[in-house]
Amino acid sequence: MAEQSAQPEYRIEDLAHHSGATVRTIRAYQDRGLLPRPERRGRSNVYGDAHLARLRQIADLLDRGYTLASIKELLEAWDTGRGLGGVLGLVAEVHGPWTDEEADRISRAELDARFGGTPDEEAIREAVELGVLERLPGREGEEYLVPSPQELAVAAELYAAGVPLAAITGHLRELRDQVEHIASRFLEFTTEHVFARYLEHRPPTDADAAEAATMVRRLRPLAQQTVDAELARAMRLLATRHLQIHLSPDPPRARDDQPRAVSLPAGTIRAVQSLVGAEGVEAFIAAATEREVHKRTLDALATSRHEKGGIG
Repeated sequence: MAEQSAQPEYRIEDLAHHSGATVRTIRAYQDRGLLPRPERRGRSNVYGDAHLARLRQIADLLDRGYTLASIKELLEAWDTGRGLGGVLGLVAEVHGPWTDEEADRISRAELDARFGGTPDEEAIREAVELGVLERLPGREGEEYLVPSPQELAVAAELYAAGVPLAAITGHLRELRDQVEHIASRFLEFTTEHVFARYLEHRPPTDADAAEAATMVRRLRPLAQQTVDAELARAMRLLATRHLQIHLSPDPPRARDDQPRAVSLPAGTIRAVQSLVGAEGVEAFIAAATEREVHKRTLDALATSRHEKGGIG
């Protein structure tokens, strides 16, 4: 009978080298109960492949945005035999791409050429900070990863049309805040009405997690489709309004961009805070107010046109 091959064994330094974690991190995971204790051999601690696999699991979950406390719950479920495969499948489904667009690369020379031909280090820094560009190890200053070529193409078109780079990045920051609010509301809505039944257990069972992952695949396109349809509707209506304003013989009213303090009932603030959290109150109220103003303006325009044209 053939003799079984010995299982790999690691000292803590070797485990750190193979896993990419530091010795200090490994010891911290042991103290938190995230990593099993090593086997004691004389004066030495010996680790095996199970420890290496666990460290890689933890690193993967951290990359996906999980906290150490959440990871501990998931790993405890695995260790007590409740299974983790379905949960990890759900994590992978949610963390996967939410668009068919593929990342690309662009050289620094091509980037400079698309934005005026003159190197602009501040613009590069802002683009990296916003995630429009990502630095590539070993290619610093020579080539960049472009997660969304479409987004970069839009910026280049706006720049070619005469929009300053500072205005483009400022607009992107504002737009991103609003889109993240929309995404948050969509997630809250689907969690309440769709996913709550799959997430009753902490962590969910393998079967519930697998069903939830299937549902994510089904619902994934809906957020994009809904936003596309609503943006098209809003642009059609508001573009018409803007055109009417600018074609009017009366000069447009002077802009007043200075923020003003407005008193709101405490109950209103609490209600909004319960919906979007304390950090989103200002943006939510501003967006709701703008929407109501737009609606009333369009209603007034429609009524005026109807009255001038007569009925029948």
